Amino acid sequence: MNAVIYWFARGVIAAIQALPLGLVARLGRAGGGLAFFLTARYRRVTLDNLTQAFPEKSAPEIRAIAQENFRRLGENYASAIKTAAMTPQQMRPHFEFAGAENILAFQINSGPQSRVVAIGHFGNFELYARFGQFVPVFKCAATYRGLNQPALNRLLVDLRNRSGTRFYERRTEAGGLRAAMSDTGLLLGLLADQHAGPNGLRLPFFGRDCSTSAAPAVFALRYDCPLHTAICYRTRLAHWRIEVGKEIPTRVNGAPRSTADIMREVNREFEQAIRRDPANWFWVHRRWKPPERQARTRVVAGASKMETQP
Repeated sequence: MNAVIYWFARGVIAAIQALPLGLVARLGRAGGGLAFFLTARYRRVTLDNLTQAFPEKSAPEIRAIAQENFRRLGENYASAIKTAAMTPQQMRPHFEFAGAENILAFQINSGPQSRVVAIGHFGNFELYARFGQFVPVFKCAATYRGLNQPALNRLLVDLRNRSGTRFYERRTEAGGLRAAMSDTGLLLGLLADQHAGPNGLRLPFFGRDCSTSAAPAVFALRYDCPLHTAICYRTRLAHWRIEVGKEIPTRVNGAPRSTADIMREVNREFEQAIRRDPANWFWVHRRWKPPERQARTRVVAGASKMETQP
């Protein structure tokens, strides 16, 4: 069965990659629009999330954003399959960076300083992995969680490996990632916009507490790396721009800031990006789950704080 799934999915991927990117994006938007009506569960989650995040918007406005969000998700997923097979030269008309100067600080005789980048499910988020092809002074790395279906996980890994970024499975390859962090010139991207489970930090996001991964702050502090955010915006059909933010301070007067304070700032930057283009984020995820009873929480200065290890 795994072999059947693998070869079927590989055939679908090959068919998509044979089409022009513009057509792939349009087909993806059509599929996403259809999914809005067929997937009641995710439609409800999206509408509920948007309503809670934007109480000032009317029901028709919320529904319009939700429908566009589903179309964007279809466009982004389909386009991610196509762009995985495109060379940097083929990508240049569709893909641009802004703020790259924020991370191109060089150390004398040692090349670029390693940095941590907090990223999220914005736009065609698979494009984050292409950064090293456009700014080759960096060695890029990221973490991922493998899919339960072995055949599909194998295909996903194959697609991502073409980017030149080194991916580490977060549950089984933590040792390899720690070793890589000792290198100079490593750019580590860490997703930080989804529910982080019982060990996450309870921090505000759109005015509501949610479990937030502390990994970007923990890695930046542990390895003394500057921390940034990066947002992938869809500028028009099959065109994207990644904007790298300015450095988020991890120390004040030489003393480390708390991971909670650092991640509050990351959440604020993510929130600003969502307000700028509400349809550009992954609203189908239940970001605001209630605290799990088994979470080990200790109250510090009136805020719920959880110790998180990467």
